[in-house]
Amino acid sequence: MSKLSAKTKALCEAAVMAALAVILGMLRLHRLPDGGSITIAILPLVFFAVRYGPGWGFLAGFAYGGLDYIVGQGIAIDWTSLVCDYFVAYGLLGLGAGLFKGRRWSACWGTAAGGALMFLSSYLVGVFVWGKNMPEVFLGLTMTTPWFYSFLYNISWAGPDIVLTLLIFIIFYQLKPMRRLLERQDLA
Repeated sequence: MSKLSAKTKALCEAAVMAALAVILGMLRLHRLPDGGSITIAILPLVFFAVRYGPGWGFLAGFAYGGLDYIVGQGIAIDWTSLVCDYFVAYGLLGLGAGLFKGRRWSACWGTAAGGALMFLSSYLVGVFVWGKNMPEVFLGLTMTTPWFYSFLYNISWAGPDIVLTLLIFIIFYQLKPMRRLLERQDLA
């Protein structure tokens, strides 16, 4: 495959995976106040990133972040929450997942690493931006510090997203056609 057609294939696959992530993001299992939702939207982004690597993964995640904000009716209170909660968080998801390109069980390791970076971005913006609007009580607990509130809020959507995605990838690795795709055998 020529270099141009390989880039074209990656770009097309990135667009398809970002679009699929938008669709999966609309299928919310649970919605939190201020925009957080439990979905499996990160699944296609991790899938793409472990196939093409951190650079392409960041690009797909970054693109998805913008789409998620616009199409998914995202919520931001200022430019930092927009940039960090959407573009940076999902870009870091793709970057972290892409670091495991070509490794055994890459999608599982990529989900963990990318999910941790996505959580970290959302956690920090939660502390420094959203923390100013912290409720007095969240999940039945009294909120006294934005560090605790942001952790609790972000782990209650990112944790289930990461765990659900991990479980799906574990199932995928049991299926030979999916394992072949995850291990990039179709790209050789």
